[in-house]
Formats: sequence, structure tokens, C-alpha cells
Amino acid sequence: MTKSPPHNYTDEQQLITALIAGDDRAFCEIITRFQHTMTAVAHAICGDTFADDVVQDAWVAIHKNICKFEQRSSLKTWVMTIVSNEAKARLRRESRKISLDELDGETPGSYLDSAQFAQDGHRLAATPAWHIESPEQLLEEKQLQRCINKTLNILPPAQKAAFLLRDIEQQSFDEICEILQVSAANVRVLIHRARLTLMQVIDRYQETGTC
Repeated sequence: MTKSPPHNYTDEQQLITALIAGDDRAFCEIITRFQHTMTAVAHAICGDTFADDVVQDAWVAIHKNICKFEQRSSLKTWVMTIVSNEAKARLRRESRKISLDELDGETPGSYLDSAQFAQDGHRLAATPAWHIESPEQLLEEKQLQRCINKTLNILPPAQKAAFLLRDIEQQSFDEICEILQVSAANVRVLIHRARLTLMQVIDRYQETGTC
């Protein structure tokens, strides 16, 4: 990559142009912008064991393929899609029979017949409210945090990925659909299921003091 003076890339098109030209500072810029979220995506899909390797493989793929970026999505969405694909490929290589299209053993969309959801994936009834004032208060409880982390780690990969991308990384529904390559209806149901499971854990903790 060629070296260039420091530059503030306030315009995405300018940043993409610099990346395609091989500007190493532009590449450093996207590392700064996206590394954290990339790690979160990799962790959500394939867990701690492979997440770092997946991110490194993704950076190699990004550098190799940036010249092929057609700008049909934002640069961030394109980058996160590469991470997602690398993570799923790593799972396949490790012979783990997990697919983001297989949701708790159901075929895609089959759960939409549930009385809890409309056909567009929206809930028919509101999600129950938290029992305490704010999520920050929940995080102050170390034992509860351990329970939440334990629950996140055993969620089906699709639920975990959708939940982390939406509620932790604040990705839009459109971005999550593209990253995980599932429909908007599926994303909404995945997030709802993950939230419901976590709320059940919180309820149990508040009642019993255990996970």
C-alpha cells in the first residue's frame, strides 16, 4: 500500500476511493472505525475460540476485494457481511452443524405461524417491561451479568448475532438483514426471541437470586 499524509475521511466516497487506490491510511481508518463491531459480529456467530482468527481473515479478504466493492450498500455493511461470511465458513470448516438459516431446528419462516407474531414478523403484543428502572442498573449486578453472559453464549447463533448487532452494536434492521443474509421478518423474530430469553433469566434472578 502507498503512504500518504494524514487525512480525515469525512466523506465515505472519498474513503472508498482512497482504499481502492491502496492508501494505507485509509485502511487504518476503517480498522479504527470497524474493528470493534467486526469482533462483535465474529464473536456472535462463532464464539470466542475463532473470533480473532475470523476477523484477521476478514481483513485479508477486505484488502483483497476492496477494488470489487460495487457500493450497493454502505462500506460498513459490506465489511460486516464479509466478517459474517468468514465466521460461517469457519464454522463449516470446524464441522459444526450450525447454520444461520436453521433456527432451533425449524425451517426459515416456520415460526411465523406462532400466535405471537404477525406475518411481517412484528409482535402482536408488546414485550413485557423490565422490572427495574434502567439497563444500567442491571449491569451493576455482577452475578446477573454473569447469568446474562452465560445465556448469550448458549443462544442459537442466529439469535445471538441478531441481538448483539441490534441491541449492542445498534445496527439498523436493513444492515442486520444484509450482514446475516436473512429476511427482515426473521431478524425481528430472532431479536424478540433473544430478548424474551434474557428477560426470563432476569425474572428468575430477581425471584431466586440465581441463574
